Amino acid sequence: MMAYSQGHICQCLTKISTSRLDFPVTLCGNRQKTGFEFVRSVQSLAQGLTVLGVRRGDVVAIVALNSDWYLEWLLAIAFIGGIAAPLNYRWSFQEARWAMELVGPVMLVVDDSCQSWWSILQLNQLPTLRTIIFLNDSPPDFKTAINVLNQDTIRKPLKEALSFDYISAPQGISLICFTSGTTGKPKGVAISHTALIVQSLAKIATVGFGEDDVYLHTAPLCHIGGISSAMAMLMVGGYHIFIPKFEAKAVLTSMELHKVTSLITVPAIMADFISVTRGQETWSGGESVKKILNGGGALSVELIEGAIYVFPKAKLFSAYGMTEACSSITFMTLWDPTIRNSTLFSSKSLCLDRDTAQKGGGICVGKPAPHVELLVRPNNHDVNNPAVGRILTRGSHLMIRYWDQIPAMTSDSKELRWLDTGDIGYIDSSGNLWLVGRAKDQIKTGGENVYPQEVEAVISQHPGVSGIVVVGVPHVRLTEMVAACVQIRDNWLWEDQNSNCCNEGKDQILSERTLKKFCRERNLSGFKIPKLFILWRKPFPVTTTGKVRRDEVKREIVSRFQVVSSNL
Repeated sequence: MMAYSQGHICQCLTKISTSRLDFPVTLCGNRQKTGFEFVRSVQSLAQGLTVLGVRRGDVVAIVALNSDWYLEWLLAIAFIGGIAAPLNYRWSFQEARWAMELVGPVMLVVDDSCQSWWSILQLNQLPTLRTIIFLNDSPPDFKTAINVLNQDTIRKPLKEALSFDYISAPQGISLICFTSGTTGKPKGVAISHTALIVQSLAKIATVGFGEDDVYLHTAPLCHIGGISSAMAMLMVGGYHIFIPKFEAKAVLTSMELHKVTSLITVPAIMADFISVTRGQETWSGGESVKKILNGGGALSVELIEGAIYVFPKAKLFSAYGMTEACSSITFMTLWDPTIRNSTLFSSKSLCLDRDTAQKGGGICVGKPAPHVELLVRPNNHDVNNPAVGRILTRGSHLMIRYWDQIPAMTSDSKELRWLDTGDIGYIDSSGNLWLVGRAKDQIKTGGENVYPQEVEAVISQHPGVSGIVVVGVPHVRLTEMVAACVQIRDNWLWEDQNSNCCNEGKDQILSERTLKKFCRERNLSGFKIPKLFILWRKPFPVTTTGKVRRDEVKREIVSRFQVVSSNL
């Protein structure tokens, strides 16, 4: 049996089955469930899994679009001591197969989103896989030696009295989340029940989630951000609204129809909201929204302004985190409409230390969550910014381990270890954490260290720039040269450096010359200013979680410019 002192995500079921007995807890399409119905559905699944032979420590992989069923499966697997392994429905079969070979699932739960996998799966069966469960009707042409069932056939009738005898997997592992990885294969991150609980409590304390919230699932449940926020809402007993996957118009329609009060975003989602609602004088669907938590990258000032227009009554938060830390490490308030006497983007409303920002650069990501300990290990080799260093964190929010690694620590000693986030930054005099860049993205140019994110943060402030990726490319004299790939806004024009026409004074013209001047005006050090600017006319290559594939950008630049002049 489980050790209750370590916590279990299914502890939320007791509250839901009582305090939300006759109140709706989930809505997916035309399917609505009260708290009592939701809990019974979870437990009937758990009982069915036991009958099928799923045991404590077994891994069950899930690949599906967001739904109430998805959430029920995550809880049912945990209920019997299994370990859920959410797979990204956007993956190719080869990526999914690699992930399943890594974790060895005994069961695969699928819906119609991965129809392209089915024929391949019949020919490429995994040795550990015993059962495939279809959330929808199983296709008639699916032929395999593996046991194939529909989820309705495994749900077992329950006795009248609900039992809450849930158990934990070894090491208290709840699920395996996969990092997207900017290069190479993603890693399986083993997340504990305790980590999910303390992460949920941090979101509840910081953002203010409560049982009166109507929460719209905008993030996929295969990502740690979507899962941890869903768990927070389960803990407070809120109302979950599901849509299969993000599509801006559908989300906004659902938001207006169901009077949504809270959601999470990433910059791309917020940009889509602003784009769709721009010019709609009758738009009022954002009036009900009171809390928005943004993750997956910083919101620009322009996006913050747009968010305030679309969601005028919402308190806007931002979080910085990573899968290995079970989502959010730090939080900050970007905008609070209840502070009437503060000016827009003032230091009070943004919680920023402006003087420190000018001295050290980077992006402010706020203060650590209550359960999080942060440490910056100074980089003694950086004479320009001696306080800048690698960001470390420790606490009960950390992963147990990477799945393919032999456990090096017991649960008792886990609190003593520091996790290197791979990020570079510093902590200012007010306790705010500032991100300067990723250690692995560091560019070595003329003996100096340059972090692309710091340069991108400056250039992205230009009103004509809609997207920017900075990389280092080989250079005969400098070792690496700082190069910037720029996407420009629709109403701006790009002037080639070889053009003879003079456009000085015209606001809607961008060029390498004007962007270099802009960088100097923002006090960016000379060696950090890109020596090469490239107009990028297509979307940047990204991973399934939206992270830019800098390796692919770099390869394309190098292929375009096989020989880079040492005079640049």
